[in-house]
Amino acid sequence: MKKINLKPILTICLAVLLSSCGNKQENQQAPQRPPATFPVAQIKPKTITGYQEYPTNIEGIINSNVRAKVSGYIQKVFVDEGQKVKKGQTLFKLETQSLSQDADAAKARINVAQVEVNKLIPLVEKNIISPVQLETAKANLVQAKANYSSIVANIDYATVKSPVDGYVGSINFRQGSLISPNDATPLTTVSDIKQVYAFFSMNEANYLDFLQSAKGASLKEKIANFPEVSLILANGNTYAEKGKIQTSSGQINQNTGTVSFRAVFNNPNQLLTNGNSGKIKVPTIYKDAIVIPQEATYEEQGHVMVFKIGENNMVTTSLIKIKASIDNLYVVESGVKEGDKIVTTGVGKLKSDMPITPQEVPFDSIIKPIEKLFRN
Repeated sequence: MKKINLKPILTICLAVLLSSCGNKQENQQAPQRPPATFPVAQIKPKTITGYQEYPTNIEGIINSNVRAKVSGYIQKVFVDEGQKVKKGQTLFKLETQSLSQDADAAKARINVAQVEVNKLIPLVEKNIISPVQLETAKANLVQAKANYSSIVANIDYATVKSPVDGYVGSINFRQGSLISPNDATPLTTVSDIKQVYAFFSMNEANYLDFLQSAKGASLKEKIANFPEVSLILANGNTYAEKGKIQTSSGQINQNTGTVSFRAVFNNPNQLLTNGNSGKIKVPTIYKDAIVIPQEATYEEQGHVMVFKIGENNMVTTSLIKIKASIDNLYVVESGVKEGDKIVTTGVGKLKSDMPITPQEVPFDSIIKPIEKLFRN
């Protein structure tokens, strides 16, 4: 029977056993890694201003339609569109040849009536005719003078003048056009644009926010106490002058579901004119509000959530209710309060009841607005 040499086998088994024991000892001696580090900030109340934007159209505070008071052909146009004019300045001249002929005829009738009166006066004084005849002649003279005055007035009306100081709008009729007082379209419009009106509308929800945030017992007081508004021009620039809301209809339009407003802006350089468009920026001030950066939140099944720091540095989820979104911040209505600590960044790596190593950061540093690199 052949003898088996067990020495090599025993040597291998012993080596495996010693290696296993060594690895186990190393594993027992290896220190545990600390939880991952995340920036954490303690919530403090802040006063913040948000803005709602509303489309607007601009009009001068005075828009006076210029119309003819008599019919006739335009003989001459003295102004051009966009020209600045004074009250009483001549804008149009109508042809008056036929009116002048009528005036000559009316003046002749005055002379005839005057001759008749002069002839009857001595006859009445001598009791040759009845005084009634003289009175009738005098009445005819008065009537002739009235007709003449009416024609002269129409000749004056043929010179169409500006009713106000302002700027000439579109000229709708040119030389040679036949015009009438009954024309639906005016000759032109003269607008006073030293100040301009900006008309805009709020939906029902925003109107209620406006009423609740403005100070005052009545709508008039709330409008008087409301902060100034800004105007964004069509080119995206902010108009230099601030505006003030003057009036509101205070009634919800059943067709549009909106409430109309009117703001007024000074226009010293006549940059604005009739027909300009833009956007009104209406401020809403949230005083001592709870605000958090949007970066500190995440969405789950349509809800906005944050991670709060609990005992033993364990994070727990909290559902928050949003009152407003301003730049990169949320104004929070409920879900977190002053003094709570939240994870500010990296929330996508967290799970509820997960321990972390908090790294305290100043609250003000996380709520600074993010500067836009590009403009729309």
